[in-house]
Amino acid sequence: MHEPTTSVRLHVADSGDTLTITPKQLVVAGYTARDADAVAEHIAELAAIGVPAPDTVPTFYDLDPALITTESALSVTGPSTSGEAEPVVIRHNGHFYLAIGSDHTDRALERADIAKAKAACPKPLGESVIDLGTDLSIPDWDSVEMDSSVDGQPYQRGSLSALRHPSEIVDLMPAALRDGTGDLVLFCGTLPLIGGAFIHGSAWQVRLGLPDGRTLRHTYETS
Repeated sequence: MHEPTTSVRLHVADSGDTLTITPKQLVVAGYTARDADAVAEHIAELAAIGVPAPDTVPTFYDLDPALITTESALSVTGPSTSGEAEPVVIRHNGHFYLAIGSDHTDRALERADIAKAKAACPKPLGESVIDLGTDLSIPDWDSVEMDSSVDGQPYQRGSLSALRHPSEIVDLMPAALRDGTGDLVLFCGTLPLIGGAFIHGSAWQVRLGLPDGRTLRHTYETS
């Protein structure tokens, strides 16, 4: 378990309130697609380029919360990094919030150690969040649309119906990660890449579009 090391200021959509969180845990969930065959195919695709298969599905990476950043300019480890749009659930003072983030990862290091590859890069998080209340029901989860682009090129697009619901992801987390106290930031998984291959660009945009018209966005550049 990590000790809280940094505070992050966020803005609650609709209310205009400012939310200051001090994350005790940053957990990145991987292989969270609902379709087991699609997960197996994705694991095989990654294995073909040297990325080791996970020990469990889903997989949970317990990372340093200091990696979380809302900055728009990031320093990364080298030319072989890339991001992926992810819905992010934040737990703070008994409430849950929905955000958009990017699981930026060192793809060269990923071939040797996925956890280290994820820990090597900042984890961008959009400043605007939506208050979900005191539970994770999110009844319209399947209708939420998510997309990303890199250097202006479409990179991902689809609905969150392809991913496990956050309540299920939390239920599947190891007991050691389901600490009910303290601020939690949970990256809930991602969608397939449109071209099927990583792009190591420099300008990233990630977006969540809710069926009621509300939108969460974040843009950032890497160098």
